[in-house]
Amino acid sequence: MRAAYQDEAVGLDQPDGDRLVLEHTIYAAVVGSRAFGLDTDESDTDTRGVYVAPTEAFWSLVKPPAHVDGPEVEWFSWEVERFCELALKSNPNLLEVLHSPLVVRQTPLGEELVGLRQAFLSQLAYQTYSGYVLSQFKKLETDLRRDGAPKWKHVMHLIRLLLAGRELLLEATLVVDAGKYRDRLLQVRRGELPWDEVERWRLRLHGELDDALRHTSLPATPDVTRVNNWLHSVRRRNLNH
Repeated sequence: MRAAYQDEAVGLDQPDGDRLVLEHTIYAAVVGSRAFGLDTDESDTDTRGVYVAPTEAFWSLVKPPAHVDGPEVEWFSWEVERFCELALKSNPNLLEVLHSPLVVRQTPLGEELVGLRQAFLSQLAYQTYSGYVLSQFKKLETDLRRDGAPKWKHVMHLIRLLLAGRELLLEATLVVDAGKYRDRLLQVRRGELPWDEVERWRLRLHGELDDALRHTSLPATPDVTRVNNWLHSVRRRNLNH
């Protein structure tokens, strides 16, 4: 019986993720090294976007995809509800999309989403930024012991993440462009700084994040109500689309 049900469910029309992205993207921006001001000649152009599935698509047993990898190379998109869920948790990847200086697509709804940027920011960023870097450096130390060297590009981006997290807590806004640290961060990427020096930099930044948390003007939690009300309005406005 279960197999029969699954076979019938598979037979239902599956939402076309690529079409949803092409026809319903409300916002997209370049992220990664190019947005950070850390690009080199070898850097890819990574684009991240947000699309709004038609409201009626959720009335089926088969829901629209929460995210779509494609349709273009290096283009990843989230459905707006999933995007809001993750951004409210201070996921750095999502916050950086909204604050990227390199916007490639923005509809009126996308403009509204960008207008909500501050509602997503909260002291949860301390945990997501600092905690992620701590966990990743433990893995890098394993690489160092096993291979004699870590993945230096990854090390660079982790240090950049700490710099961004510190500024976010101190200034209550997210600055994606790390251009003023470009020279030293690219030294890290090329493996030109000794590991001990990079580790001292990391530990100092962790300490500065601790201090920034004690003085931040960010609220303890994000403005969930404001974001939820906006999402409700988006669903209403996308009936019969």
